[in-house]
Amino acid sequence: MGPPLKLFKNQKYQELKQECVKDSRLFCDPTFLPENDSLFYNRLLPGKVVWKRPQDICDDPRLIVGNISNHQLTQGRLGHKPMVSAFSCLAVQESHWTKTIPNHKEQEWDPQKTDKYAGIFRFRFWHFGEWTEVVIDDLLPTINGDLVFSFSTSMNEFWNALLEKAYAKLLGCYEALDGLTITDIIVDFTGTLAETVDMQKGRYTELVEEKYKLFGELYKTFTKGGLICCSIESPNQEEQEVETDWGLLKGHTYTMTDIRKIRLGERLVEVFSAEKLYMIRLRNPLGRQEWSGPWSEISEEWQQLTAGDRKNLGLVMSDDGEFWMSLEDFCRNFHKLNVCRNVNNPIFGRKELESVLGCWTVDDDPLMNRSGGCYNNRDTFLQNPQYIFTVPEDGHKVIMSLQQKDLRTYRRMGRPDNYIIGFELFKVEMNRKFRLHHLYIQERAGTSTYIDTRTVFLSKYLKKGNYVLVPTMFQHGRTSEFLLRIFSEVPVQLRELTLDMPKMSCWNLARGYPKVVTQITVHSAEDLEKKYANETVNPYLVIKCGKEEVRSPVQKNTVHAIFDTQAIFYRRTTDIPIIVQVWNSRKFCDQFLGQVTLDADPSDCRDLKSLYLRKKGGPTAKVKQGHISFKVISSDDLTEL
Repeated sequence: MGPPLKLFKNQKYQELKQECVKDSRLFCDPTFLPENDSLFYNRLLPGKVVWKRPQDICDDPRLIVGNISNHQLTQGRLGHKPMVSAFSCLAVQESHWTKTIPNHKEQEWDPQKTDKYAGIFRFRFWHFGEWTEVVIDDLLPTINGDLVFSFSTSMNEFWNALLEKAYAKLLGCYEALDGLTITDIIVDFTGTLAETVDMQKGRYTELVEEKYKLFGELYKTFTKGGLICCSIESPNQEEQEVETDWGLLKGHTYTMTDIRKIRLGERLVEVFSAEKLYMIRLRNPLGRQEWSGPWSEISEEWQQLTAGDRKNLGLVMSDDGEFWMSLEDFCRNFHKLNVCRNVNNPIFGRKELESVLGCWTVDDDPLMNRSGGCYNNRDTFLQNPQYIFTVPEDGHKVIMSLQQKDLRTYRRMGRPDNYIIGFELFKVEMNRKFRLHHLYIQERAGTSTYIDTRTVFLSKYLKKGNYVLVPTMFQHGRTSEFLLRIFSEVPVQLRELTLDMPKMSCWNLARGYPKVVTQITVHSAEDLEKKYANETVNPYLVIKCGKEEVRSPVQKNTVHAIFDTQAIFYRRTTDIPIIVQVWNSRKFCDQFLGQVTLDADPSDCRDLKSLYLRKKGGPTAKVKQGHISFKVISSDDLTEL
């Protein structure tokens, strides 16, 4: 079973089609009429617009002609360039376009059964977390017989023109497509998770290891059904579509259609002085202005391969407008990379994507207010919604995406399309269960861009631990909805922090409700004991309070370990001490290296401290070798920390 499907305007395709066939009439959509309001918000199009059906535009109209990826697309007189690039991207992966254009063969014109054609089509979009089916009629806007918006160079093919109309209906009108980025559109077509890579900032031409890591990520993304496109920055409007020295166009988007790591045979190793080739195939959606550098069809490299070599290596081109280039030239020539990961299917039962719908709300009670503004608003910032997730292992890439509810449907009423949004990321205690109230010891692990786009994202390699993500609008006191999505190849267990402190319950009353909250950060354990000179010491921490304990990751082969491990405890009384133990991880039996015992009273100094390790038995036990550096903060206000 697929994901739940929402019917836009509650229109049921099959029922509407059957009614039209029964009455021998063509469908005319009452919810998106062929008039100016379906084109623009508050302006008129110069020239007379006539809405025509495909059979009135050409002979033998088709939804798709041959292979959907084989035809060039044009944006038309009033079309949107990102739309054409998104169409080209969509056509690369059949698993995506067949979802966006469901049952395309059933929707196709059949010259043998013209009595069954009802002029009705349906398309599906991933709209703010829900797959939504949009029904349209086949009336398309034209001027002097030509389509006003996008069209195919195969003049009797209409899938992209009809898909664009359905998308315009979903967003309110054709003008609503203005201002959308290519990643916005691809995400809406496919439900993928988008990330933008700054190729110059990544310094992939200089850092060899980073370059091959990028190739590995692109290869994995593409082979899992992801969509990838790239572009060259244009410094000003005058240089848009200007050709570079190697035949590429500035400000133009190219679609990745294949990526290969190729092992060469003995003869070709001698020819190319390399054992492997890292190759990327791109397509220009307009089918012109191809790459003219190394590995282009006119290049020396290409000519040295026989037709058999190209077939055996997989270096084939099926479309006009396609070309191959090496990884090095790819990194050298392109400035921006849009990577849209396929996150719809769990891999081997493992969930790679976590998502949650949330909202910024306003309330007179500060504890209930959930619209605190950006990090600059220090007094109210932590009133925003807070979400915690756990990275179970070091070194995994985590992509965080925050999407606000699209407001362009309200543009007719003068509202802005988007608010300025962003989010902050904090590394927090390994056992945190309640909302953050002050940022005393938490590490600020990352921040997204703050901008008035529909979606902002952050991509980072994170260490093992717990992280709290705080989505915000730039200004406090505003309301809106948002969708938070987090992608990682390891499960991260995203959940919202809703409680400010432990709940009052019969169990708590019987045991004693907490009166003190204590945060502790153990920065380091140094000068640890070695029984003999060549002994390997692999230290880790165990932080205890009553029956609760937190264990740090193991540090390998060091007597000067940096931990920065955080824990938080809600205590009934300061008579229950906090014990920090240092252990040596060994193969058969771990070795106790020492501990410190802390009262952690609210009146204690909150500065960084250092204490010698002691044997078990309390703060007066015998001193052992080594010491720990830590910061501890206690408060009798359970909502301070």
